[in-house]
Amino acid sequence: MQNEQLVNLVTAALEEVKAKDIVTIDVRGKTSITDFMVIASGASARQVKALAENVIEKAKEQGARPLGSEGLDGGEWALIDLNDVVVHVMQTETREHYDLERLWQGAEQSRAQHDEQGAE
Repeated sequence: MQNEQLVNLVTAALEEVKAKDIVTIDVRGKTSITDFMVIASGASARQVKALAENVIEKAKEQGARPLGSEGLDGGEWALIDLNDVVVHVMQTETREHYDLERLWQGAEQSRAQHDEQGAE
């Protein structure tokens, strides 16, 4: 699976469980750790866990095995390492505190284009 396809799969899995403010950051050439970071917010520990678990499940269904995951039990910040795509799912307050988007402000960033006001 190509990196962009994996980013799209992750974004769709997050949208399916109603993640808020999904941002993709292209970090190719800026770090050797990964190519893309996807950051999303959940409203509660339960939602953060559900979002992370859905990403893992959908990735596995498409043959992308996570290298690891962290924080699923706590629900404040979950991380899923899909090798070339690293997913951060955080409660809103935690996301605001760590402000990963600012840390990677020199990298190209894009927001998911889902309809915030509901279906038309």
